[in-house]
Amino acid sequence: MASSCSSSSNLIACSSSCNDNDDACTYDVFLSFRGEDTRYSFTDHLYHKLVQAGICTFRDEEDINRGEELKPEIERAIKSSRASIVVLSENYATSTWCLDELLLILQQRRECGHTVVPVFYHVKPTDVRNHKKKFTIEVNPYSSRWTDNNVNMWRTALMQVADLTGFELLGSETSFLKEIVDAIYNKLDRKEVHLPLNITGMNTRYEEVKSWLDQRDVQFLAIYGMGGIGKTTLAKYIYNSNEKSFEYVSFVEDIGSRCKQPNDLLELQKQLLKDILGGKKRKIPSVSRGTCMIGEALLTKRTLIVLDDIVEHSQLVSLLGTTKINAQSKIIVTTRENTNNWPHFPYWRYRRYEMRSLNDDESLELLSRHAFGTESPILGFVSLILQAVRYCEGNPLALEVLGSALFKSNTILNWKSQLSLLDKDLDSRIQHVLMRSYNSLPYNSEKELFLHIACFFIGKDIDYVIKILEPGYSAISGIKTLINRCLLSVSPNKKLMMPRLLQEMAKNIVRQESVFPAKRSRVWLSSDSYKILSKGKGSETVEGLALDMQMLLREGFVFKSSDLKTTALKNMDSLTLLQLNFAELYGSYENFSDDLRWLCWLGFHLTSIPSDLYMGNLVAIDMSYSNLEVFEPPMVLQSLQILNLKDSHNLVEIRNIFMIPHLETLILWNCYNLLNVCKTIRDLTSLELLNMTGCKNLFSRDQLNTLAASTSSGVVTEHPTFSFPHSLHRLFLKDCSLESADSFRFSFRFQPYLQYLNLGNSLFEFWPYHDHLKTLRVLDLSLSSRLKWLLYLPSTLAELYIYYCELLERVTFQSRRFTLQEFGYEGCINLYEIEGFINLVPMAKLNETDLGHMKWLKRYQNHEVCLVGDDELLVGRSSRIQMLFEFGIMSTSLANIKDPNMTSKYISESTSLSFDVPLCPENKTLRGINLTFKYAMLGDDWTWFCKISTTNGVDLMYNPKVFGKPESGKACMWLSYWPIGNLLNIGDTVHVSIVVLSGLEVHECGVSLVYSDHETLDNILGWEETSGGDLSGFQLSTGAYYLCRRDFFELMEVGRLTPDWFRMLVGDTVDYTEVRGWRKTGRPKQVTDPSFTELKTVRCIIDGPELEDVYKIAEMAKPSVGDKTVAFTSSLLQEGMKFDARSEIIDNEMEDIFDIDWSARFLSSYDEIAVEESEPYSHEQEEIEGIFKAFASDEIRESASPPDEERLKSVVTHEVIGQTKKKIVLSVNLSNKTIRSKMIAALSVLQAIESLSFDKEYGELTVIGDVDPVMVLKRANEIADTEILSTGPASETVAKQHETEVEPGYESPKEDKPGYESGKDDEAYQEPLKNKKSFCSVM
Repeated sequence: MASSCSSSSNLIACSSSCNDNDDACTYDVFLSFRGEDTRYSFTDHLYHKLVQAGICTFRDEEDINRGEELKPEIERAIKSSRASIVVLSENYATSTWCLDELLLILQQRRECGHTVVPVFYHVKPTDVRNHKKKFTIEVNPYSSRWTDNNVNMWRTALMQVADLTGFELLGSETSFLKEIVDAIYNKLDRKEVHLPLNITGMNTRYEEVKSWLDQRDVQFLAIYGMGGIGKTTLAKYIYNSNEKSFEYVSFVEDIGSRCKQPNDLLELQKQLLKDILGGKKRKIPSVSRGTCMIGEALLTKRTLIVLDDIVEHSQLVSLLGTTKINAQSKIIVTTRENTNNWPHFPYWRYRRYEMRSLNDDESLELLSRHAFGTESPILGFVSLILQAVRYCEGNPLALEVLGSALFKSNTILNWKSQLSLLDKDLDSRIQHVLMRSYNSLPYNSEKELFLHIACFFIGKDIDYVIKILEPGYSAISGIKTLINRCLLSVSPNKKLMMPRLLQEMAKNIVRQESVFPAKRSRVWLSSDSYKILSKGKGSETVEGLALDMQMLLREGFVFKSSDLKTTALKNMDSLTLLQLNFAELYGSYENFSDDLRWLCWLGFHLTSIPSDLYMGNLVAIDMSYSNLEVFEPPMVLQSLQILNLKDSHNLVEIRNIFMIPHLETLILWNCYNLLNVCKTIRDLTSLELLNMTGCKNLFSRDQLNTLAASTSSGVVTEHPTFSFPHSLHRLFLKDCSLESADSFRFSFRFQPYLQYLNLGNSLFEFWPYHDHLKTLRVLDLSLSSRLKWLLYLPSTLAELYIYYCELLERVTFQSRRFTLQEFGYEGCINLYEIEGFINLVPMAKLNETDLGHMKWLKRYQNHEVCLVGDDELLVGRSSRIQMLFEFGIMSTSLANIKDPNMTSKYISESTSLSFDVPLCPENKTLRGINLTFKYAMLGDDWTWFCKISTTNGVDLMYNPKVFGKPESGKACMWLSYWPIGNLLNIGDTVHVSIVVLSGLEVHECGVSLVYSDHETLDNILGWEETSGGDLSGFQLSTGAYYLCRRDFFELMEVGRLTPDWFRMLVGDTVDYTEVRGWRKTGRPKQVTDPSFTELKTVRCIIDGPELEDVYKIAEMAKPSVGDKTVAFTSSLLQEGMKFDARSEIIDNEMEDIFDIDWSARFLSSYDEIAVEESEPYSHEQEEIEGIFKAFASDEIRESASPPDEERLKSVVTHEVIGQTKKKIVLSVNLSNKTIRSKMIAALSVLQAIESLSFDKEYGELTVIGDVDPVMVLKRANEIADTEILSTGPASETVAKQHETEVEPGYESPKEDKPGYESGKDDEAYQEPLKNKKSFCSVM
């Protein structure tokens, strides 16, 4: 036995490959060979070549006798070697010793990363793999070694070693030996790269990305982020953790700094190609040729490559090319660029990872390690180290530099002194790293843009900043570049964000311009700005200046004089950005720069705009909190796009706004004393955002009447004199105390672009129907305390917010489907119907007809059960039992009562049961099934599904959004009816189960079949028809229906639901990703209209710089899925409802809720028709249908008498006492006399209508009475195409009086006038009704 270890070896002493400790390996290479074949020939030559190369090699010198066990020293040598060379010669497999060596070598490879290189010496790899020739090994029953078990293991080992990459002798043995030695040398040349001490948080980030290593179709990992954030450290960590798993590895470091000259890239190519080829050097004549050579090598080699600090994508292309890469290769790229904008190549697949900053705990640990040498701060330094942590914002480089600077002098005084420098200067080591990103910006304008944003616009809206800085700094493209270089980011609410260190780097660049702030290009410190203005030391170099007097007061700044003169601005000819918050300047305003583009003067002290202030180049004015009483432009402002007068409480009037022809944004938020806005506002063609939130006086009833007074006729109308411009995209009228829908209806006559409308905290009772708002996407009516109905909402609506509309009862849509992406309804305690989404009706409001075969539930209508489901719907709601209609399924919950109606035919004491569908009883038709189960609750999370499947393909899974929560220690019953009779065939096997995912204990479940008589078959609808419309969004790929409106992954991600919940529900037939992100409307849809997705996070974009607390649509949290009280909503789906028709059961039930008194008795008279009050509507459906048939029949016809010469007086006399009358305005073409007559006949049958009036000029029909708008529209549409323009309460002046409406154009019937002659006054003529009342006046 002999070994040779060269003392001059360049190889690092090897560490144990099988253990985690650092014990030194004894050998680099173990030689396994058959002595009789190669000991004194090939193996001897190989051994000496390895020794000459400085590779410490073990070989056994003794002859191996057949049948002997593997010697202990051989086993130790294999385990203490870093690699093995297995020389597979002709008689290798005849030695049990060699075969045992091979078994141990391969075991070391599997367990410890031991390198194995097979050498096929005068043998074919296929013979070894397939056990041919002398590699055919058989069991020898006469030998204790050639047993069945041993032979099987050896055969497997031979197959495995033959599959490894190795060397086959085909030519010269001398060159063959050199190839083997070179390969071993490169494999043993360890490729680890140095990792800094005290790294923190890398393992967490590695766990976030390591799954990428197993993704065969994704070769690239792009790690991007700002300088010093730890990108290279993470790349090194991944590299060192995985380099042994690859055939070849390469780490090309600091590419950005090494690529200064054209030839620099060639040197990097040489290094990369050498690493890929396993140490072999290849001559590269040029960069373009090197790209091809590397591409060819990458196609076949399984390689791990790190390309560190790629500055431009072109560098990556030059190094790797764009061709296909070995599928098992992995390439890590670190860059300061956002890789989302990198070009796409067909063979490259990226996984992008934005490097996260360290969190507070990690930052504290890293800083403590460098400052104190411990993992936590020492006593007395906690507050100081927390201050340092806040400053560094999780940047590892800054934490390391700052900690190291404080390490040598750990005294509190030194720490305080060092920390006081942070706001004044930046450590040069940090500055140097960060400056590389800044210096890489290709254009000087982008550098200037970066400095402007860092000094003045952090936290400001991106669109606001672009308007101010475009086109001078090419802000649109420049901001994109800054984002791509990770120098800037945009928050979800569109605010520009920048790490503090980058801000300090930018300000440090400006500081280096001059030691005197007045000589710098930008002055952002209020103390510096005050000194410049108070001393008049401004200069031509100043481009931007910011002063905030309130900030100086808070900081205790000592003012020598509070007087600031405008003369200080006289020398600032280059000034374009000026911020003077709460500062009072005295003197001539002619001194202001003519180039000024941004004027932010919060708390402006004058009552009007100075006439000598030149504003010709201003793009944005922010005078929030000003003392202005009148705003009037002193000149035509062609450039002005943004005007913000928020919280100008003294502002009374805005004049001559037409002098700002290109105004895009006007903010009048909380200008509550504003009385008049110049009517020329309607002529502004560019105004997109108008915020009048809180302008109560502008829209008060008295003010509207005053503003609308006509001096020519003396007639006062109820409409404002100004209307909104047609160009509006977003309009805010929150807190304007809008009392009547009609008070602002005509302001919306033509709004073709309006996407966002906020009418929050209004006082009207009904949504003012605006069918012409064809582009409306977001509607906010939150806190509208009187709102009762929202009918026929536009089909384009994507978001609806109705938070705390406590009287709201019903929401319907034009499309009759629920398609909202976002919906907030918390606090709507009386809401019982959301069309296409939910019907949740108190049992007391339903009659027996509504309940059908479940009418027995009426006797429990006063029982109480705590409902759980969706907090938004149930908080504050009555606990009396309610019926849920959802997905065509009726369900409710009761306490565990004893009632014979609850006895099921099929019962199981477990969570599931099965039965076969029997023959139907005579003259009966199967209608559906009743499904019940008894349960108790455990814990605080309750997730379950009711599942029905049949042998003929029915597969339904239902998760109701409202169900009962039993009292502690008691049980509850869930009852449901499923109208799926038409889906069930005789003989089908039906499987029913309650799948409990968490929180429920099922005691028993039961099923009964529901039948109906044949004669009622026409009224029976199947499940598809009662499901409320298209349910394709709820269908899984298997065809099963997943009837659920929640994303249960939210529960899983917070640990409240086990990861295998979906498998428990559907088995292994469906991938769980199908239901990830599940919405109220089912599976997430790919939205092609960008306006829908953009508006999801709509805010009131206040384009003013200081408004950090901007108004949000509704600052209420989304319902937490699965919270303790969760109720939900659903489709308008119940028995008897047609596929695409509104529920008449609910329509009728709604009338009862509103306590509508129907006038049922019609007394005929030619002179006068009296309408008397009837008994309250009794909810007898047949009676109502009879009324409809009677008054819509042929009995209604034109009158033949009295004679034509005697006019019929169309009058209605009515008396209203304490009723809530509604005014419904319909849009319909009534120019045809026949259609008018039919319309009168159709609407006359509706009880409680008090008057009808036509306005032919505008094509409007006005209905007044205590009547359901839905029923009015339904009847009107039977005659002609009709749309609702508005609904709302009738004028208060109509109530409690007798009224006679006479058609204009006729004299009083008391006077003896000639009758109507055919062809005359046709527009004013109204068809009479024989023996019926005529509710009509023609306007």
